[in-house]
Amino acid sequence: MPLEVRLDDLVRMELVDPFEAEHEDIKQIAKRLTKSGVVARFNNKYELFTLARRASGDCLYLDANTRRCTIYDKRPHTCRNHPKVGPRPGYCAFRAKDTP
Repeated sequence: MPLEVRLDDLVRMELVDPFEAEHEDIKQIAKRLTKSGVVARFNNKYELFTLARRASGDCLYLDANTRRCTIYDKRPHTCRNHPKVGPRPGYCAFRAKDTP
């Protein structure tokens, strides 16, 4: 599913320098990250960045072999609070189904 992050998440992920976050226009940061292929979209009204995904739909930071996050200690707020936040709170697409 699409992953929406805020500027402070990008700083934690070390994609944006703290000085840059404080002094540069957020639209310029979005433009740079979009050009580099890290961000797919930027919503200026809500200041939300949607991270780019692989062709398979997987997160860029998900290891294809182990299926584990490669930036776990620096992961965004949305990931830290999943499945409490997101488009469908309480729902996890990868949760084991209850068997009768």
